[in-house]
Amino acid sequence: MASLCVNNCFILNTHTHTIQQLSFLPATTNRRRRISVTIAAESSSSMATEKLGIKIEKNPPESTLAQLGVRNWPKWSCPPSKFPWTYSDKETCYLLEGEVKVTPAGSKESVEIGPGDLVVFPKGMSCTWDVSVSVDKHYNFG
Repeated sequence: MASLCVNNCFILNTHTHTIQQLSFLPATTNRRRRISVTIAAESSSSMATEKLGIKIEKNPPESTLAQLGVRNWPKWSCPPSKFPWTYSDKETCYLLEGEVKVTPAGSKESVEIGPGDLVVFPKGMSCTWDVSVSVDKHYNFG
């Protein structure tokens, strides 16, 4: 892919979530200079949503997971199954694998969660977990 920059050109690195500014001097000088500027850039794929009281952030950046210490949280696994659950405390979890439909008690609607989802369940929520693909997740209460 070729591009032409007049005065300033910006490149978004979606892996590191940084933006680089490229600046060029006139062609007659036969020199070019590059200025890198790092700013916070959130990926649109990591927007958090809330449905039926359950907060979900799909594919949060690694920096968010590191800040929360997710990789140091305990892990929990579950084969395909269906069971009721009540949260005695707020739970935040990060799904590594699996597919689940969570249906809050008294609701006809459900929330679907899967790999890469950072999910927050509120304290006191009663629901039914319908695990269609085995789950492997990190979790943290409180």
